[in-house]
Amino acid sequence: MDTEAVIAPPTTTRSRALATEAVHAGRDDLAALGLHAPPIDLSTTYPSYDSRGEAERIDAFAATGARPDGPPVYARLDNPTTGRFETALARLEGTASAVAFASGMAALTAVLLARASMGLRHVVAVRPLYGCSDHLLGAGLLGTEVTWTDPAGIADAIRPDTGLVIVETPANPTLAEVDIRAVAHSCGSVPLLVDNTFATPVLQRPVEHGARIVLHSATKYLGGHGDVMGGVVACDEEFAARLRQVRFATGGVLHPMAGYLLLRGLATLPVRVRAASASAAELSRRLAADPRIARVHYPELGGAMVSFEVYGDPHRVIAAVRLITPAVSLGSVDTLIQHPASISHRIVDEGDRQASGVGDRLLRMSVGLEDVEDLWADLCQALSYEEPARREFSDAPARTAAGFVPASRPGAR
Repeated sequence: MDTEAVIAPPTTTRSRALATEAVHAGRDDLAALGLHAPPIDLSTTYPSYDSRGEAERIDAFAATGARPDGPPVYARLDNPTTGRFETALARLEGTASAVAFASGMAALTAVLLARASMGLRHVVAVRPLYGCSDHLLGAGLLGTEVTWTDPAGIADAIRPDTGLVIVETPANPTLAEVDIRAVAHSCGSVPLLVDNTFATPVLQRPVEHGARIVLHSATKYLGGHGDVMGGVVACDEEFAARLRQVRFATGGVLHPMAGYLLLRGLATLPVRVRAASASAAELSRRLAADPRIARVHYPELGGAMVSFEVYGDPHRVIAAVRLITPAVSLGSVDTLIQHPASISHRIVDEGDRQASGVGDRLLRMSVGLEDVEDLWADLCQALSYEEPARREFSDAPARTAAGFVPASRPGAR
């Protein structure tokens, strides 16, 4: 037998599954380097004895925004550890490139500045969005002008100076979903940005449905352990180049230690999201059947987020949990619960908040990896602090036959 023929690698390759990409993307060169774990490069600057060559590389970056060939020049321009995370996230989202930032808000700011630099300061947006995203757009802090609309009104809201359409699906905190393909069609030539923080590429890849820009608060599911802050934009290389120029000029860079932790988090992303989603689906079913709950929101897409409205005082539920942590943020291995009207969406005008479905009795829960029975026991004892007060919630709709109201679909916001 020809031994060489048996052990020779295949001559053809096939696309790798998401779970495989999550483990290996951004690490393809490690074996050649004699490494197993990705290295961490903490350098802020890099030595160079060829100042003429450095000048040429800096000129090239200023002109194109492409990553410089050769070693880095300065950490604000590029970093190898952060670059590994960017490569991996782009592979998971199915885009040509990705650009990482110090936070999700820094990432969104860079996108808005990049479009404004092209004279396109008008934005069309669909509520609800994360509260700080809503505030950044509505307050005009970056000189942008926003038109708020529902998905059906996007085409009519677009103007010659519209640079961006923004949706979040599933939305924070109501978990309302929009049809990305239909919205992308309504956008025409205007880029559609989808905030994919809640779904992650495990549950949806917006570019496959027509989106051109995908935003993540990497602090959440991508990191997955509540110990790293970051943001990332997945997009084509042309827009990524402009984002790198904005990042260099404004300084919203991702620290390399954060880049390392985010790359490590991606390796377990599919396992974490699927396990937490299974628990979230079970908790949503139990909450829907509980007489103390007025309404449950859980996406048809699935996921690890559950929102629900109580008949009684939501603040007493927050105060009564013991295993579940009452805290902002989401996507960690432990379960978190918060009251959006008081915290994450407090900065949004009350009328706009209410109109987009963020009511005063709404609680948002990020389901973690604990045993579902332990989580249910904690929820039950916390809810027992509140006696049902249906008279105060007389406008609550009847439950569906399945026992809960799915998150809103397009046109039903």
